[in-house]
Amino acid sequence: YRNREEIAFTRSTRDPLEFVKKCLLDNEFIDEAEIKSTEKRIRKSVQEEVMKAKESTSPPLDELTKHIFATSLEPQCDSEYPPHIRMPNYEKSFWANGHRN
Repeated sequence: YRNREEIAFTRSTRDPLEFVKKCLLDNEFIDEAEIKSTEKRIRKSVQEEVMKAKESTSPPLDELTKHIFATSLEPQCDSEYPPHIRMPNYEKSFWANGHRN
């Protein structure tokens, strides 16, 4: 659990969005009014998409596993499976052709 001061401090020092905003302002690439209008436009867009998602029907159950598993391990086939998957432990990484390139 963090108190409000801790959360505010963390946001002001480690939040990547706040960091980018500060850099843009400090280097005069953008002014405060442009930031506010951009944030307002983004919030509106996100809200519209959320409403669309809430109003739409749930996808069929067979859609839940689409684009997760490959239909083939062949690197050049009609599959979204990448030819290499980098695991946190490099030794356990997976190559579709069975060995490291």
